[in-house]
Amino acid sequence: MTIMFGRKQKKKIQKMDQEQKQGTSLVTVTKPNSVVAEQFRTIRTNIQFSMIDKELKTIIFTSSGPFEGKSTVAANIASVFADQGKKVLLVDADMRKPTVFKTFKLQNTVGLSTLISSRSTKIEDVVQRVEEADLDIIASGPVPPNPSELLNSNRMNELIEELEKTYDLVLFDMPPVVSVTDAQIMATKTDGVVFVVRRNIAHTEDVKHAKELLDMVQANVLGVVFNGAEKKSDRSYSYYGYGYTDEE
Repeated sequence: MTIMFGRKQKKKIQKMDQEQKQGTSLVTVTKPNSVVAEQFRTIRTNIQFSMIDKELKTIIFTSSGPFEGKSTVAANIASVFADQGKKVLLVDADMRKPTVFKTFKLQNTVGLSTLISSRSTKIEDVVQRVEEADLDIIASGPVPPNPSELLNSNRMNELIEELEKTYDLVLFDMPPVVSVTDAQIMATKTDGVVFVVRRNIAHTEDVKHAKELLDMVQANVLGVVFNGAEKKSDRSYSYYGYGYTDEE
């Protein structure tokens, strides 16, 4: 299937591609009193409602395709959970096009790929502390030739169990569902999935296909963040009660 983009949409995608290379926006730290930061706290509240019957320790963030803002959402949600005094770890599990280390201005010489591929490497060897966000971060590490195989390994299962014992909440930033199998694999190993859909970027068929792929592995989809909505009021709510707009 060939997807055609208009001139305005091409310019928007080019802009987002440049922003992705520079890292995402951590508005909950830089503008904690803004409307957007408050909306991230609303998303946090909705996730907490999902924890009433079952404690959620591990959550993945994904989308149907690129440029939908899942890395931005994951980073800001990690920050607002840390604001509550929780011990939070954000893991860049997108070992194909990592952005978390750029967002937090960290080194990426070691990270998740190192941790999985080397049993002599310990979690404390790769964790980086970000004091201003009160977060621990594990960057993606060097890009491996086989990300899906690494995520599907017994070693990854062991690491998740270890991380659950150490942290109150572990958030994984994943690649898009439709592009590769990484998010599907991790959806079977974690407690829940937050799905990000961006207005004027996500395609209906891709979103439907992504949902089918997640259903195929019986993923626990907690909700959807509808990203990039036009702000008509101070609040923007969407599917499953989640709402977010990054246009101020």
